[in-house]
Amino acid sequence: MAADESFPTIARRFEDFKIPSTEENRRAYRDMLFTTPGLRRFISGVILFDETMRQRTQRGEPMPEALARRGMVPGIKVDGGTAALAGFPGEKVTQGLDGLGDRLAEYRRLGARFTKWRAVLAIGRGMPTRACVAANARMHALFAALSQEAGLVPIVEPEVLMDGNHTIDRCEAVTTSVLETVFDALSEHGVVLEHMLLKTGMVLSGGDCPAPAGSAAVAEATVRCLLRAVPAAVPGIVFLSGGQGDRDATEHLNSICRRGPLPWTVSFSYGRALQAPALKAWRGSPARIAAAQAALRHRACCNGLAARGKYSVRDERGR
Repeated sequence: MAADESFPTIARRFEDFKIPSTEENRRAYRDMLFTTPGLRRFISGVILFDETMRQRTQRGEPMPEALARRGMVPGIKVDGGTAALAGFPGEKVTQGLDGLGDRLAEYRRLGARFTKWRAVLAIGRGMPTRACVAANARMHALFAALSQEAGLVPIVEPEVLMDGNHTIDRCEAVTTSVLETVFDALSEHGVVLEHMLLKTGMVLSGGDCPAPAGSAAVAEATVRCLLRAVPAAVPGIVFLSGGQGDRDATEHLNSICRRGPLPWTVSFSYGRALQAPALKAWRGSPARIAAAQAALRHRACCNGLAARGKYSVRDERGR
């Protein structure tokens, strides 16, 4: 579960339900998520934000310890967000390498066992450029090498955004090129592929595409892209939801995982597609914690089934 929303992102999500984005409300929200009974059956790890790594549950447990005690591995988002890429209007590069070695050592002491670094690449007229793809790939490689030196497992996340009206074919071509460039950079920097994970988006039509591809086409294009670009030495691929609706993300994952044996373990690392129903049920009220946790558990269960290719729309009624 990706619970590493930055301050602006979680503020926007809270604003929809008129929840003030205070430190206490953020702590209470993530406490509610992490202490959901039975969550470990479907969620093996949780990506935290720096603030959450240092907070405690209502019972006084450090958040990383609370997760570990419940059988979920705590990890941490370590990038510093994106900035404009000089000379390339509309494109971004991820920041955060300065001082990263010291921060990784501290996060290891605080209980983190893996790290995550995200880059964002937009599809548009002439985008992404080779310069943008290469710059972000190099950042990913340096991050991953530093993480492995610190005894942490890096999750490399190059996200090709859904924004735009591009076709699924265009998304497949861009995603394949991005992943090939990333793995070239990882190899050049000596990153041990067996000791990392890839977090990537599915191959999808743009959000404004007039004729979006269906689930079967998404699965076919995604698997074809990954087989071409991701070495078999990588032990696991986890998908981001990337702006998809809750059920769409589950259905697409299910279609991908039903396509037969793949060289990697394939699963999910969703943020909003897992949390949205829980946040809607919670709305900042302690009286709604049980309902919110039930909503999270249900969404996690559906995605757990999808990761084995065993999800059915009937499971949505099994809550």
